[in-house]
Amino acid sequence: MFKTNEYFDGNVKSIAFEMPEGPATIGIMASGEYNFGTSSVEYMTVTSGELLVMQPGETEWKSYKPFDTFVVAKGVTFKVKAETDTTYLCLYR
Repeated sequence: MFKTNEYFDGNVKSIAFEMPEGPATIGIMASGEYNFGTSSVEYMTVTSGELLVMQPGETEWKSYKPFDTFVVAKGVTFKVKAETDTTYLCLYR
């Protein structure tokens, strides 16, 4: 069944589900800046809008638009900025 998640005072919401490849979430981020931690490797694909991402050890933001995917390592914290409401799909490995 589905599980709903809410973070950052409701500014980020997602629905967790199982895909044949493993666990996943589909969600939306309101405009804002967020710090996320990972407990597994995450493959994040922007589905609408745009995310600016700063991975651990980096000093510049990188832009991801619809159908762009980025990978975040397990056990790290990364920064995300959404300048408009943005949707995403995240696969956990």
